[in-house]
Amino acid sequence: MSSWTPGPAWLFCPADRPDRYRKALIAADIVILDLEDAVKPSAREAARDAVRAMAREGALDPDRTVLRINGGDTQDHTHDLTLLTEVGIDRVMLAKSEDPQVVEQVRRDVVLLVETPRGIARASTLAACANVVALMWGADDLVAGLGGTSSRHAEGHRQGTYRDIARHARCTALIAAKSNELLAIDAVHMDLSDSDGLATECEDAVASGFDATAAIHPSQVPTIRSAFMPTQNQVDWATRLLAHAGDDRGVTTFDGRMVDGPIYSQAERVLRLASATNPQDGA
Repeated sequence: MSSWTPGPAWLFCPADRPDRYRKALIAADIVILDLEDAVKPSAREAARDAVRAMAREGALDPDRTVLRINGGDTQDHTHDLTLLTEVGIDRVMLAKSEDPQVVEQVRRDVVLLVETPRGIARASTLAACANVVALMWGADDLVAGLGGTSSRHAEGHRQGTYRDIARHARCTALIAAKSNELLAIDAVHMDLSDSDGLATECEDAVASGFDATAAIHPSQVPTIRSAFMPTQNQVDWATRLLAHAGDDRGVTTFDGRMVDGPIYSQAERVLRLASATNPQDGA
């Protein structure tokens, strides 16, 4: 289990836009500096050069940056691995994670991105690799790989919500992460105008056990952080409960409610979330 405990608001940033990277660091807990989908194939070498330049200038924040590299079946993957030997980024997100051997060959802490049919099918096997510290899932690449056309319902009372296949992938990814004691990151919400839908998904992510949600625009970060931040009443309850129990966490009553092992675990999670959602230094 990794001791890495980042905050819940992660933000994608094109690697060829260093100006956006600096702004992203101010907004988010973790910046995913993206060498894959956010960068046109013809611009990826320029993007790697931009990352090298930021490293030389000391502009990269290694504690709050994850570099998304291209999948193992691409030529860009080889170039991205070479880049890793030149810059001081210790954590990478492996796009389209499918092959445990490819994961293990990345000599860094890896955030798996399972977003293809094979990746979802192998999620537990991939999550068991020794260098994996977190797992994120993706819906749109998955549906495209299945031959589908949309990961979400387009109309009716379920408009904007995930189709069943995406919900299955989400559950599979979360269980794979947690059964291997990894951080679990929920997928992006592509509709920037749907802040209510994002808030609903984030609230469900918190309740289900996800540790973070990824954003594609800085405007989504406050919604994510707000959803993951416990209320003061929740923090007070958790603090009082754990102080009341001390080291003897047997079945008892507290505030008129029976509590046992799972309730103590929930209280501990509340306090972890409260700590993780404190503003970053300098943010």
